[in-house]
Amino acid sequence: MNKYFLTLILLAFLSLTARSQYSGLIIKELLRTDTTSIGQKMTYPKFSDPEVTMLKITIPPGKSTGWHKHNFPVFAYVIKGTLTVELEDHRVIKFKEDSTFAEMMNTYHNGKNMEDSDLEVIAIYLGGKGQKLSIMKEK
Repeated sequence: MNKYFLTLILLAFLSLTARSQYSGLIIKELLRTDTTSIGQKMTYPKFSDPEVTMLKITIPPGKSTGWHKHNFPVFAYVIKGTLTVELEDHRVIKFKEDSTFAEMMNTYHNGKNMEDSDLEVIAIYLGGKGQKLSIMKEK
């Protein structure tokens, strides 16, 4: 079985219940959505060679990701701190510690750490081999 399929099975298993106990495990649903964080309907592109990438991203105080977009679904979990996301239309969305969200697709955005300590985020990219995880905005 490929990693993509196994990851989807794990995500489906984890989303079965908001909080339950099964054979001594405690399962807490972190996210269940059919839209992105800005209300876009979730879509899955078809890749001939799918690949899942999971990153732990640390953003120091005052730093940002730079303006970028994603062409496929990306899911994020804020481990520590508050992530401030600015959109091109000047909207600002804040994601606090222990929150999850589906990132916007095909929309340029900039993630910032406006706090005094490191921000830590786990990001899961449902992409394809050879595909860029993020497309940076040209200046």
